[in-house]
Amino acid sequence: MRVFLTGATGFIGSRIVPELLAAGHQVLGLTRSDAGAQSLAAAGAEAHRGTLEDLDSLRAGAAQADAVIHTAFDHDFAHFVANCEKDRRVIEALGTTLKGSDRPLIITSGTGMGGAGLGGLATEDVLDRSHPNPRIASELAGQALLEAGVDVRVVRLPQVHDPVRQGLITPLIAISRQKGAVAYVGDGANRWPAAHVLDVAKLYALAFDKGRRGARYHAVAEEGVAVRDIAAVLGAGLGLPVVSLSPEEAQAHFGWLAMFAGLDLRASSAWTRDQLGWDPTGPGLITDLKRMDYSAA
Repeated sequence: MRVFLTGATGFIGSRIVPELLAAGHQVLGLTRSDAGAQSLAAAGAEAHRGTLEDLDSLRAGAAQADAVIHTAFDHDFAHFVANCEKDRRVIEALGTTLKGSDRPLIITSGTGMGGAGLGGLATEDVLDRSHPNPRIASELAGQALLEAGVDVRVVRLPQVHDPVRQGLITPLIAISRQKGAVAYVGDGANRWPAAHVLDVAKLYALAFDKGRRGARYHAVAEEGVAVRDIAAVLGAGLGLPVVSLSPEEAQAHFGWLAMFAGLDLRASSAWTRDQLGWDPTGPGLITDLKRMDYSAA
């Protein structure tokens, strides 16, 4: 099958490309640049020029494909709300193009959307439509398309990592350098789920090949890593003190990241593993953080 992949040259998407090709599929990858097109060609994929802002380019890509996997997202978290709304528009454009067919649309969200509240374990069967995280816009757009007959499937992400990037921890490192300390909120016992990027890429491919309409899948290898443990490794790597902040102090230190810093975001992937046979084998988050080159800018 021919798959239109947004974010095809990105952190996760570039790892999905070889998974799809190895399974015998063709990949049409979204890119905005000549360098991206060259990278896709070298990987054995075809390039489709376009951007998230150009909805017509996205519709054109989807129209040429048997399925769409949407991983692209604008990670400028200083404008997180606006970027979540942009993602909603993108999902609507892609889904409208697929409407009236059996071609699947796999979209991306966060594990928090399946949260039970008060530190409960997030699960695949939960969709909190009133979740305060602006990323709920992505799932609500997908749910509307699902109810309109589109084969929508959701992959929910935790902190996706390798020794170079680690989800929200990457900007946390930048903030720590700027502030001169690695901080956590309260006792730092709140936990963030995690998975290695190669395991996440395999899950997207499985969600496409073996997934079903309306399902939500959690790309979770570790249900929750304590933020204080994350901070301890970062402090050692950066050569910075590790400090505890009160909730009142968090906003001034973390800025936009304060909305996540104190949250307990534990998430399960038990159902996902059972349904798709997904078996993550990559290194854990702490292992990758210890392997990181902290001398890099």
